[in-house]
Amino acid sequence: MALLIFANGVLDEVEWIRPYLSQATAAWAADGGSRHLFRLGHLPDKVIGDMDSLEPDLREWLIRNQVPFDQHPSEKDETDLELALLLAAEQSDNDIWLFGLLGGRLDQMLANVFLLSHPVLVGKTVQLITPTERAWLVRQQTEIAGEVGDLVSLVPLGGDAQGVSTTGLQWHLQAATLRFGQARGISNRLTAEKATVTLEKGLLLCVHTHN
Repeated sequence: MALLIFANGVLDEVEWIRPYLSQATAAWAADGGSRHLFRLGHLPDKVIGDMDSLEPDLREWLIRNQVPFDQHPSEKDETDLELALLLAAEQSDNDIWLFGLLGGRLDQMLANVFLLSHPVLVGKTVQLITPTERAWLVRQQTEIAGEVGDLVSLVPLGGDAQGVSTTGLQWHLQAATLRFGQARGISNRLTAEKATVTLEKGLLLCVHTHN
């Protein structure tokens, strides 16, 4: 079971999300992320943010159905998604699944991805989910379950990732250094249904793309 959080990014299709809703303990929206749940006909359990992205029909739907608002001033240091993650880290012990983080403004999209490395999320299981991908942060080790041929990319964040070792991937790494700003870890492939990644120092963004 997981807490689902919807950001105000681009989702061309939403029906693929419906099975995830059946596994959710709750579904929260970061401000305009409510529109994705509106399209699914699924009320959010909470809306967090400054509410500047709520179109009139969306706001009316939320108010009419008495959805709680966790409202913040528009002049704030955090994005709406960051506020939702801070609240989730404080209130929930469940896994956190994130939707609608990509597309639209490049600055917002990059900030959304980098939020996976927020200090309050250390020890939490947080995944960014798209129709074909899952992405999560690796601090020490992780396991990747999928099908042979699936793509796996390992992207260092915030500096070099040192002592990176893998099993179950086509291009094997053994105590390697993946340099920040270089693309060496992109587009590896699963050679088994399970792969492992360990590292001694740094952070890796693991992106698993399903066939």
